[in-house]
Amino acid sequence: MRLLISFAALFLSVIFVQLGSGAVAPLDAISGLGLGFSKAEVGMLGSAHFIGFFIGCWWAPRMLGSVGHARAFAAFSALGTIGIAAHMMLVNPIAWSAMRMLTGLSVAGCYTIIEAWLQASVTNETRGRATGVYRVVDVGASLGAQLMIGVLTPSSYASYNLLAILCCAALLPLALTRTREPETPEAPRLRPAMAWARSPLAAAGVVVTGITGAAFRFVGPVYAVEVGLTLDQIAVFLAVYVLGGWMAQLPVGWLADRFDRRWVLIGLSLASVLASALTVALAGAGSLAIYLAAGLFGFVTLPIYSISSAHAHDHATSSERVELSAALMFLYAIGAIASPVLASLLIEGFGPASMFWAIALVHVVLVVFGLWRMALRPGPRRRLPYTWMPRTSFLVGRLFGRGREE
Repeated sequence: MRLLISFAALFLSVIFVQLGSGAVAPLDAISGLGLGFSKAEVGMLGSAHFIGFFIGCWWAPRMLGSVGHARAFAAFSALGTIGIAAHMMLVNPIAWSAMRMLTGLSVAGCYTIIEAWLQASVTNETRGRATGVYRVVDVGASLGAQLMIGVLTPSSYASYNLLAILCCAALLPLALTRTREPETPEAPRLRPAMAWARSPLAAAGVVVTGITGAAFRFVGPVYAVEVGLTLDQIAVFLAVYVLGGWMAQLPVGWLADRFDRRWVLIGLSLASVLASALTVALAGAGSLAIYLAAGLFGFVTLPIYSISSAHAHDHATSSERVELSAALMFLYAIGAIASPVLASLLIEGFGPASMFWAIALVHVVLVVFGLWRMALRPGPRRRLPYTWMPRTSFLVGRLFGRGREE
């Protein structure tokens, strides 16, 4: 309880950031379709988010060094609030893309600062409990953000104003906390080639995860509308996807610590192909069947990032962990930037099922590449404990990296 109280301000800010920003993506997709945006234009909004996210990941550590944690967090929260609140003032896909870049930048910046603050505040004795609570808070708020879609009215000032208020409210816990700001962390160097050098399979795995996750999160609402789900059903559809990924962490982590992680990665990719096919097959079988397919899809696809990260870190030294995590995040962002536009174009040209067939194809490629890499190189002799890795900031490796060594 004392631990929860000491980090209450940080965790409360995480909740507000997730609730405010996490609901924007599906709300934009549904609102955009209702306002006459093409499916490609809706996909462009998701890609714009990740462009802003990447810029925020790179810029936030440097802003920390210039103005400190609290002021940097205030700046990023303000940018996110502006990006959300301005939606209904200028209804245009290009303008909305610029606004989504602001929200993506805000999310990356806020998470970078929260994780840097948390990292500087934990000790070796409290790290495991603190990161465990952080995971639960983050996933719980993400679930809440998806479920909000069921009560938000598309294309409404009130809906966007509510999300802007939540994003702005993230300022209050850190602004009012009596906890002193920690020292500014050193910004990690961004060396994307490091991930490929340590493990080409891990690098490919995080790119595929970016393609898969961004397509589902940002174009999934378009797919849901195409197959006939209502607003409240779309909220459940998105939430069970997140819940499925959360439920997978324990069993997948158990497998990853006992078997060759490359086989686990290949198995998850094969399961992702089957889950994609099942999602297509059950599209007309009713809402419950669609929910089950979405939960299974999240269960088998979301852990691939953590498995890929764990495999890459098995080949790295202690001094490389932070920069390697940043490199993996960079590759994830590359896949995520391209994915929403491509997925929306496929749906527009070939129907809703085409998005999942494309996802299945990239996982087939990952399976083939994984088998080829296994034939070229044996597995590492020493493996570190599996760690669930959120895709939140370039500094996340600093927060979770110590747990790998212990």
